[in-house]
Amino acid sequence: MNSTPQPSGEITRWLAEWGEGNAEAGERIAEAVYPELRQIAARFLNNERAGHTLDPNALVHELWMRLVGSDPIAFRNRAHFRAVAARTMRRILTDYARARIREKRGGRQHQVSLTAVEGWNPVNYEEDLLDLDEALARLSGADPRAARVVELRFFGGLQEDEVAETLGVSVITVKRDWKVAHAWLVNRLKSAPR
Repeated sequence: MNSTPQPSGEITRWLAEWGEGNAEAGERIAEAVYPELRQIAARFLNNERAGHTLDPNALVHELWMRLVGSDPIAFRNRAHFRAVAARTMRRILTDYARARIREKRGGRQHQVSLTAVEGWNPVNYEEDLLDLDEALARLSGADPRAARVVELRFFGGLQEDEVAETLGVSVITVKRDWKVAHAWLVNRLKSAPR
């Protein structure tokens, strides 16, 4: 894979071509964004237990397969692509967590740190990820933009300025939404039944 960052304009052009069915453009996008997506996945899975069956490469591969296997998406730009990737990564991780819980009902618990939601002490990765997903779904009903901010930062690994660009709001708005969402999520997650 090419590790040289591509200008956003070029990736935006490739995204448009890919949306029109140009498979070669899709390959160029994969090569250009794979290292970034892998970094996001690695950061997210960093606190997982040793021997975990879902590693960063597998997560990015599954993400790419879902993006390629879906109906063509008319990506507006790189930020829109990252937003879709973040939402898809969230779905993959929650699907994986649900499958693991079904598979190991009554299994041992382990400590992890979902550091994007400080003040909440998760005990079991899969169950806690599902609690977070459910809390985000509820937050989305009350404040959809704040829920998107959390999704983009937590699952997508985007920085505040990138979230602002993706959502078309100011960085100050992103910071305010993050603060509100963080407090709301910590409150919900601390009271989640165990």
